[in-house]
Amino acid sequence: MEKGFNQLCVWHGCVVGEENVQDFEKYFLDEFGVKVKYLTEIKTNPDLDGEGKVFLTGGRNDLFFYLHDDNVGSFAVQRLQMGIRWWEDVIKYNEGNSHLYPTEFIEAHPPTW
Repeated sequence: MEKGFNQLCVWHGCVVGEENVQDFEKYFLDEFGVKVKYLTEIKTNPDLDGEGKVFLTGGRNDLFFYLHDDNVGSFAVQRLQMGIRWWEDVIKYNEGNSHLYPTEFIEAHPPTW
């Protein structure tokens, strides 16, 4: 990732599309005064019950982007209004969600705190 962009964010249920990346990044700069870098979008895996049974869920589009280090403090509260979560909150502090994403993605993007 580009230098200075270390906080991975997850926006559940959001679709941008690679053809709209520049507009997405500009929106955050214009509306919130924060610099972001689009990473990817992933369709979630199905939910599991406590016994590993698969439910008829999954397929939600989750958007992943990096937030610039200089903007973490100013965006920490603003993001909550939009349902944007820190990656660490999604997979590290709510381990029940880690199954939603491909193992390869989680291994390539380990929590940083």
